[in-house]
Amino acid sequence: MVKEDKIKLRRSGAKIMASLILLLGSLAYVMILAVINGSLGFICAMGVTVFGAVGVAKALGETIALSWGLIIGLAVGCGVLRGLLRYFEQYSNHFIAFKLLAVLRDKIFGALRTLCPAKLESKQKGSIIAMITSDIETLEVFYAHTISPICIAVLVSTAVFLFVGFVSSWYLALVAVVGYLTIGIVVPMISSSRLKESGVKYRAEFASFNAYFLDSIKGIKDIVLNNAGEEREAEVNRRSDILLKETKKMKRGIAGATAATELTVSLFIIATLVVGIILVSSDIMSIGKMVIGVVAVFGSFGPVIAISALPGNLTQTFASGDRVLNLLAEKPAVTEVKDGEDIQYENLSVSDLSFSYDGQTQVLCDIKMHAEKGEIIGIVGESGCGKSTLLKLLLRFWQKDSGEIAYNGIDVDNINSDNLLDNVTMVSQTTYLFDETIEDNLRIANPIATQEELEKACKLASVHDFIMTLPDGYKTQVGALGDNLSAGEKQRIGLARAFLSGAELILLDEPTSNVDSINEGIILKALKEQKSKKSIILVSHRESTMSIADRTYRIENGKIMEVNA
Repeated sequence: MVKEDKIKLRRSGAKIMASLILLLGSLAYVMILAVINGSLGFICAMGVTVFGAVGVAKALGETIALSWGLIIGLAVGCGVLRGLLRYFEQYSNHFIAFKLLAVLRDKIFGALRTLCPAKLESKQKGSIIAMITSDIETLEVFYAHTISPICIAVLVSTAVFLFVGFVSSWYLALVAVVGYLTIGIVVPMISSSRLKESGVKYRAEFASFNAYFLDSIKGIKDIVLNNAGEEREAEVNRRSDILLKETKKMKRGIAGATAATELTVSLFIIATLVVGIILVSSDIMSIGKMVIGVVAVFGSFGPVIAISALPGNLTQTFASGDRVLNLLAEKPAVTEVKDGEDIQYENLSVSDLSFSYDGQTQVLCDIKMHAEKGEIIGIVGESGCGKSTLLKLLLRFWQKDSGEIAYNGIDVDNINSDNLLDNVTMVSQTTYLFDETIEDNLRIANPIATQEELEKACKLASVHDFIMTLPDGYKTQVGALGDNLSAGEKQRIGLARAFLSGAELILLDEPTSNVDSINEGIILKALKEQKSKKSIILVSHRESTMSIADRTYRIENGKIMEVNA
C-alpha cells in the first residue's frame, strides 16, 4: 500500500492549474481562438432553439420585427455555423494538447537527464514510465477539455444572462445566474473535495503497481529459479485488488457527482419554468417573452454542466500534474559545469574528502588518495563501505560535502562536465545493454570506431572469442535488457566499452565479480598491459584482484588507509 505521505498533493489544485497554464507560453493565442470558437459555437447551438422560440412567440402574437423567412434562415444558419465553429474549437484544443504533450515529454526527458544518474537511483523505473506515458496523457484532458470549457462557460453564461434580462425578464436572468453558480461552482467544489483523496490515491497506486509489475517482468528468471512465483503472484494480485478498490471508489464518486449535477439542472429548469409561469400570471411578462426567456435558459446549462463534470477528471489531472511538476521542480544532485576548464588527464589527487547522502550519516570521511598516469590503484573493503560511492564522486555524480577532488590540480567542480566524462569513464557492477546488436552497444563509447578498434577492445576485455562463436558475430542482437547474454558476458562488454572510449582514467567497480577465475586472470592481465597508457582505479572486495595494483587502499568505516607503499 502506498504510504499516506506519498498520496498527498504537494500543491493546491489552483497552483497546479496555474503552473500548467503557464506552460502554454506562445500557444496561448491558439487557446484564445479555441475559446472564441467554442463560445460562438455554443451560442449558435442555442440560436437554433431560441429562434424556434422566437417563431413560437410571433405565432402567439408577440411583436417580432423579424420575418418568418429570416427567422427560419437564422435558425438554419446557426445550425450550420455550430458545426463549423465546433470543428475549429476542437481542432484548436487538440492542437494545443498534443503540441504540449510533446513539449512536456521533452521537458521530462530533459529533467531526467539533469537528475541522472544520482537522483534516479532512488526512483522506480516503472513509476517513471507511468509518468512519461499515463500521467502525460492524463494532462491532455486538462488542456483539451478543461481550460477551454471553463472560459466558454463564463462567456456563454454572461451572454445568456444579458440576453434574457434585456429580451425577456431580469427575474428569469437572476434564476439562471443562481443556477450557473450552483451547477458550475458549488456542485463541482463539493464533488472535488470528495473526489480529491480517491483521485490522488488512484494515481499513486497506479504508479506503484506499474513499477512493481515491471520489476516482476524484468526479474522473471530469478522468480522462476527461486520458485517464488506463487508469492510474487499473490503480491501482484494484492496490489491489483488495492488498485481495483481505489478505481471503484473513484468511479462511484464520479457517478455520484454526475447524478448530483443532473438533479440540480433539473431543479433549476423546473424553477425557471415556475418563475416564468408566475410572471405571466402576474401580467409582468407576456407569454411570448416567457417562451423566449425560458427556452434560452433551458438551453444554456450545457457549458456549466461541462464544468460540473470536471472534478472526476481533475482529481486525476491534479495528481498527474503534481507528480510531473514535482519532477520538473526537483533539483539535481549536481549542476552541469559548462563554463569551467578543460583538461587532458595526467593525475588525480583526493584530499580531505567527506560525503554523506542524507547530511547525517557519514559515508566517507577525510579520504586521501592519489593516482598517476600509468598506475593501477586498488581499493578494497567490505560491501557497503563506500567504495562505489567514492567512484561516483570522482565522476561528480554526487556533490562532495567537503575536501578536494583534483584532476591535474584542478578541482572537479571547476572542470567542464563533458570534458570530465571524456577523460574519465567507469565500468559499474551491472552493465546495461540496449536491445541492439553487440556492435551498436560498443559504439556507444565511440561512434566512429573502426571494426579493428572494436575487436581490439573486445580482445582486451576477453570477450572477442565469445562474440565470434555467435551466429552473427558482432551483429548479434543482445535482446531486451541484454537477456541473451550472461552477467559475465555483459560485464566484459562493458569493459570493452571502457577500453574503446579512449578515456585516460578508467574506474572499475568489481570488474571481475561476474566472471570465472580463468577469465578473471585474462582480464587482470589485460588491465596490467594497459596501465602504461592509462590510469586504472580498481575497486573490489576480493584481495586476489589486487595482485596487479601498484598501490592499494582499504576503506573501513568511511576511512581510507594505504595498505602498501
